[in-house]
Amino acid sequence: MKVLVTGRGGQLAWELEQTKADNIELISLGIEELDISDQQQVNDVFTKHAPDMVINAAAYTAVDKAEKDKETAYAVNELGSEYLALACKKLNVKLIHVSTDFVFDGTKTTPYQTDDKPNPINVYGASKLAGDIKVNDILGSDATIIRTAWVYSANGNNFVKTMLRLMAEKEQLGIVYDQVGTPTWAKGLAKMIWALAEQEFISESRQLTADSRILHWTDAGVCSWYDFAIAIQELAIEKGMLDKSIPVRPIPASSYPTPAARPSFSVIDKATAEQASGVETIHWRKQLSAMMDELKQHEAS
Repeated sequence: MKVLVTGRGGQLAWELEQTKADNIELISLGIEELDISDQQQVNDVFTKHAPDMVINAAAYTAVDKAEKDKETAYAVNELGSEYLALACKKLNVKLIHVSTDFVFDGTKTTPYQTDDKPNPINVYGASKLAGDIKVNDILGSDATIIRTAWVYSANGNNFVKTMLRLMAEKEQLGIVYDQVGTPTWAKGLAKMIWALAEQEFISESRQLTADSRILHWTDAGVCSWYDFAIAIQELAIEKGMLDKSIPVRPIPASSYPTPAARPSFSVIDKATAEQASGVETIHWRKQLSAMMDELKQHEAS
């Protein structure tokens, strides 16, 4: 199976490269080789490589910057998704399209289901939703849309690595306690996507509908950003990645204003994705520990 992955250099694309099976012929392209907001470039890449499947891990993800850079956010997240979907449609290629929990407004108090009505509260979320709609309208059941949240990896910039750096530099930190969700180790997400891709390629068993299949995926469990930060520090001390602990104070989001509003509740229900992929979610703290072991090993080598 020949699979084209967009967004090379990003956390998910990197983990997809690390976890692919031997029978996968992987073509991973970054923005230098494939700017998905350039329709001609998209068409040329599809003609050249003729993939069996595309995993779209490319996105404009600068949430705060998007508030002032709306045109670029929509060019990548909406138009880029549209161009990929059109190319997939033309060549009869299946698409796995990665989306976000930010399509929701965060006003629920129970996990978001795949059929809950989106209502984004920032430009990033709105631009991603616009892309999801284009994918659905163009490809229908030939596309799977996977919403995820709070992604981190040993590769790239993310909350875990930022916390480790700040905890080594600062005397104390204040971390938001009233935004709740679930972290996602990109390696776990990648493994689930590969399981799904394999099933998509070898089986046509799922019922065909006019709409794309929507799945939700994060690790298991629930936490706030404050809880996440506390766990990072505890594990880092335990693993010898930090010399000492510092005070970490819980603060309300109102004390840390950002250009883009964030959902206060971002927990999403993973049951449908587990059933579809045959992969079970693992608790976020266990995944965090495994990622930090990997990070420590990389830094030592």
